[in-house]
Amino acid sequence: MADHPATPPQVIIHPDDRCTTLYGEDLSVAMDRGVRTWGNTDDGASVMLVGTYQSAGEISDRLLRALPPVLVLARDEWDSPLVPLLASEITKDEQGQSAVLDRLLDLLLIAVLRAWFARAESTPGWFRAQADPVVGRALRMLQNHPSHPWTVASLAGRLGVSRAALARRFNELVGEPPMAYLTSWRLALAADLLREPDATLGAVARQVGYGSPFALSAAFKRVRGVSPQEFRAAAQPVAS
Repeated sequence: MADHPATPPQVIIHPDDRCTTLYGEDLSVAMDRGVRTWGNTDDGASVMLVGTYQSAGEISDRLLRALPPVLVLARDEWDSPLVPLLASEITKDEQGQSAVLDRLLDLLLIAVLRAWFARAESTPGWFRAQADPVVGRALRMLQNHPSHPWTVASLAGRLGVSRAALARRFNELVGEPPMAYLTSWRLALAADLLREPDATLGAVARQVGYGSPFALSAAFKRVRGVSPQEFRAAAQPVAS
């Protein structure tokens, strides 16, 4: 972040609240301004509230692909009571503070995304479909219960509509048939679960609705081009 594109970088902000110069010199003490607060002056003209989601995943990647690299909502375009609330809470040091800040950051992110997609020229089909009384419920059923042995007929029965009507409406709004969406959702969940070093292939298969590790492996390889074991090996951080 800079006041002008020509301003040279001065500080690198690392994960875990660590700041250094470009040459690796630690600035955490020199820039400390209080609880979770850092800067080069106590009365600067600009204040930034910074929050970070440090773990990437296949599920979150669906959302990231639908967003621009930098999303900007100006104050005159959008206002929320969550911003001053977060600004107040972030400088406190009380019991349970991390949980409070995590929840506020989640709420702020949701509010920003709602405002952005409401005005965006194009929004992903799965986002628009959430508001549909039939397809929205279908999506929530598939997402919340991926291990259930869903079929279009059983899903339509739960919703009280015909199989043909559900299939047609789902495809129109989401852009793919219900079972194709379910497969991609299951495999995205499986990919995220495979990042956990202690998760066995059998346990992952059961959680995402495949009857055996072999069935999951076959589907994973067919859609993603690599086996679950190969994906897991590539996803592991490289030791330094």
